[in-house]
Amino acid sequence: MRRLPLAVAAGLLLLTGCGTERVVNTSDSAASPGARASTAPDYAKLAEEARAKHDKRFPDVAARCVDVAPSPSPTATGGTEPENPETSRYRENHAFKQTAPLGPEQQCRGDAHADRITDALRETGGSGPSDEQTVRAVLEKLGYPAEETQVYGSGHALGFSLSVPGAPCVSGGVGPPLSVEAHGAYMEGGCVEPRGGH
Repeated sequence: MRRLPLAVAAGLLLLTGCGTERVVNTSDSAASPGARASTAPDYAKLAEEARAKHDKRFPDVAARCVDVAPSPSPTATGGTEPENPETSRYRENHAFKQTAPLGPEQQCRGDAHADRITDALRETGGSGPSDEQTVRAVLEKLGYPAEETQVYGSGHALGFSLSVPGAPCVSGGVGPPLSVEAHGAYMEGGCVEPRGGH
């Protein structure tokens, strides 16, 4: 019986050493304590790279929005009146349909994309194209990646949503009436309005 506790103790002693690793660095650059390479992404740099890539792909949009100031910080508002509980429940149940807010620069870029798409769709005649293939062709001709574009419906219920790399989402209905608008991503992700709820 004495062997079992001794074996368990020996096993635990061996396991306490597992998962630890001593790194010996012989270079002088890591000689200072706490000097470690960061693996966290630089989001500001990634955003700047995405903007530069966008501006190269869509120079007309970049030129239109070059003087737009960045988003101001949100300000605190005063107190609000108590809310009706039914209104609160409704808002909670439909939160999945909310979109992320757009700052002035993102709104400008989105509106510029919406305008160029609207103009191109109108050029197809009448209130816009009447089939998915034509909508896809128009969007691809404008430079929007097919993998970021969703076209759905048929006839007068034809619509599309696309994620413009380095810019907000753009969605529209081909009509009639033809309508195209920029918006932030939906809270549950993506540019297509979620269906359903709970």
